[in-house]
Amino acid sequence: MGGYFDGKVRQPAAFMTARIPSFAGFLASYDPDLLPGLRGLGTGSLPEVPGGSDIIRNLPHATTIVAAACRRGVVLAGDRRSTAGNMIAKRDVEKVFRSDEFSAMGIAGAASVGLEFVRLFQVELEHYEKMEGRSLSLEGKANRLAFMIRGNLGVALQGLAVVPLFAGYEEDTGTGRIFSYDVAGGPYEEHRFHSIGSGSVFARGALKKLYSDDMQVSDAVLACVQALYDAADDDSATGGPDLTRGIFPVIATITGDGFRRLPEAESADYAQQVVESRMRSPDGPPAPLRTAS
Repeated sequence: MGGYFDGKVRQPAAFMTARIPSFAGFLASYDPDLLPGLRGLGTGSLPEVPGGSDIIRNLPHATTIVAAACRRGVVLAGDRRSTAGNMIAKRDVEKVFRSDEFSAMGIAGAASVGLEFVRLFQVELEHYEKMEGRSLSLEGKANRLAFMIRGNLGVALQGLAVVPLFAGYEEDTGTGRIFSYDVAGGPYEEHRFHSIGSGSVFARGALKKLYSDDMQVSDAVLACVQALYDAADDDSATGGPDLTRGIFPVIATITGDGFRRLPEAESADYAQQVVESRMRSPDGPPAPLRTAS
């Protein structure tokens, strides 16, 4: 391949001539082995290794993520535990990440591959903005993420699946939106709230009870922390607030002011509220029964 000499290093010509707005698309054409899940594998399939399935099963996996739309925004939160088989691999892993100024994603599944997805998606959005001079629409971002997940399908079917939860603020409408995915990359818009990961069924049940339309941001944050607590109560792979170690959920809000990750002290305050309320009512706050008028 020809090169371009800038006086210091020789860059491949492809880097100087390509005008592909998608960084993942450019990488797929230049060196597909560099994409998540395919590094060194070429075909996207794992080599046959004795005991390989046991190795994959015991890799660290991220678990529960919740999201809830609120008044002019959306909240995304995740617990901090990762598991390897039946063991706790890490107690303070981070699973919620900024994608760009008005969007974020949480990951569940194979943690190492998930972190690659996060980094590549961040570069993907930055690359598009630099090439096109404008940001992708929120739906466009969701579709780009779907394309990346679809490219990981071969490896996902062999155990290294990553299923993100994507959320963002749509500037045109002033609303928060939530998108979930399957391992084949299918994007699905979720309304009001959603959860993914091993504790998702319990978290979603809690959100059904606690969620109300047009919640304030602070109320949506509290509902998400309550949902994560309920997930940890019934799912061993989900970690609850750890007061002795000072480990609390990662919580992010995305509003018209942009992405904001709550400081540790603020997350601790919300977690402390939930823990104190559970001391009085271990099963959590009851949902009021409303009769039709």
